[in-house]
Amino acid sequence: MLKARLFNWAPGIKVLAQYNKDYLSADIKAGLSVAAVALPVAIAYAELMGINAIIGLYACILPMIAYALFGTSRQLIIGPDAATCAVIAAAVTPLAMGDENLRWQLIIVMSLMTGFWCILAARFHLGAFADFLSKPILQGLLNGVALTIIVSQLGKVFGIHHLPSAFIERLVALPQLLHIAHIPTVIVALLTLAITIVIKRFRSKWPSLLIAMLLATLISMLMDFTQYKIEIVGFLGEGLPSIPMPDFPPGLIRELIIPSLNLAVISFVSFMMTARSFASKNGYQVDADQELRALGIANMASVLSQGFAVSAASSRTAVNDMMGGKTQMVSVIAALTILLVLLFLTNFLSYIPLPALGMVLMISTWSLLSFRQIWSIRKRNREAFTLAIFTLFSVLVAGLITGIGLAVLLGLLQFIRVIFRPTDQLLGTDFQGMIHSIADDNHIHSPEGVLIYRFNSPLTYFNVNYFKERLHKHLDNQPKRPAWVIVDAAVSFTHNDISVFSALNEIVTSLKAKGVTLVLAGRRTSINRWLEQNKINRCDDDLLVVPDIYFAIRLIQSKQLSQQKEKQNTVITPEIGEIKKD
Repeated sequence: MLKARLFNWAPGIKVLAQYNKDYLSADIKAGLSVAAVALPVAIAYAELMGINAIIGLYACILPMIAYALFGTSRQLIIGPDAATCAVIAAAVTPLAMGDENLRWQLIIVMSLMTGFWCILAARFHLGAFADFLSKPILQGLLNGVALTIIVSQLGKVFGIHHLPSAFIERLVALPQLLHIAHIPTVIVALLTLAITIVIKRFRSKWPSLLIAMLLATLISMLMDFTQYKIEIVGFLGEGLPSIPMPDFPPGLIRELIIPSLNLAVISFVSFMMTARSFASKNGYQVDADQELRALGIANMASVLSQGFAVSAASSRTAVNDMMGGKTQMVSVIAALTILLVLLFLTNFLSYIPLPALGMVLMISTWSLLSFRQIWSIRKRNREAFTLAIFTLFSVLVAGLITGIGLAVLLGLLQFIRVIFRPTDQLLGTDFQGMIHSIADDNHIHSPEGVLIYRFNSPLTYFNVNYFKERLHKHLDNQPKRPAWVIVDAAVSFTHNDISVFSALNEIVTSLKAKGVTLVLAGRRTSINRWLEQNKINRCDDDLLVVPDIYFAIRLIQSKQLSQQKEKQNTVITPEIGEIKKD
């Protein structure tokens, strides 16, 4: 029983405990390839946040092992991510006020809070939050993050210092400062780009970024780039650094609550998109709540090693899948490889030239740009396209944190508008008796004496008056007033709202005055209970509740037929004005 619970709580342990040795060669190959891709970008992302480059390696090792134990995806690789690092940098930079030690403290605290939110959300089974950010918002966000990172590295590539930090200001200021660009620095950056392009062109499966960085670092060590005033990473330290956390101002925790919540949501959304896509490709399912817990534990593990928040690394996951990785063992092998580099090659890494690092970051971030995907959304849904473009420009103009907030707000407003003023339809039947929407270009008609109405939203207090207006408008627009109105209650009557049933009572009364009977089709048991709870008295001539629309049509046609037969059997005597029956 204990073993079963352990395997249920940490699925990766079961995979590793029952490991199939036939997978080992494929997993080793994939693990080494993942490490080769992870090394340069992990260092670059740490540099992006303004902290010691070696911390990027700390953020790889324990999180990879933690996810291998607690995750359910066989292909997913976790580690430093562009969007995650950009959100952290945007949140902590203003709070640090130039203090590098405080910046690192803020990053660790924010990463810790992010992991806590993920674990707490998993405890309450909130894995559904994977769908919180719509695809248009995420597309706009990732493109905005990519452009922000690319522009932020231009100073390193051109050797220009003191560029403004904001995207627009930096973009405007750069052309005016190009005349002071440091030529040797530009040459190193262009050489790194050229090596990467050549390798991708002729040896696409080789780790081009790693090779380019290794060559640039080797040349830097041999030629001593510092004498040419080309900046290098410099001394990285030995072992795990010590951070004086007792000196951290606790009041700053309040400033990190909202950013860490934003980071948790963004990390998990992109995390699940990557996990689900590769799980679908390889024919298995992932558990959203378990993945949420695994993400939280991985972030906690990163904090224990004094790293920073991590998420799914889509490029490294793609490498794992391409190289044929079979199990979570790939993450373990990649983590151990990075650990060996950390233990034995720290001195060599200190010679990494900053222009090469900046170019590596720009190249790796370039893959996030997907303007074609955003444009394809335009053809399918103009509102989604507007949301994606709004998110993109909000991130670029207002900054990452504010831009995300504005994008989520617009998305919620779009959703509220859909609920507040939803579409509606009149329904009818074809010659076979099947129900369809009535349109100008089809031959669907309402049954005689009947109007069938569908309101495409759950009814609630802020749209029930609109429902009432639309229903009466459709009724008044009929050439001949129907005696029956059928409402598709399965769509609109989803919960017991006092305002809704109060308005329903008014609708029944107004329709009764016009000689019209209202029929609610669907959710019969629930609606009858809600009518009783709201003390709405009714009779069959005023309001009927039936199981579905087809039943309602048959019932009405049966009543109409009965009324016709009754009329046929009734004779009116004009002399005395009495009604007699044959």
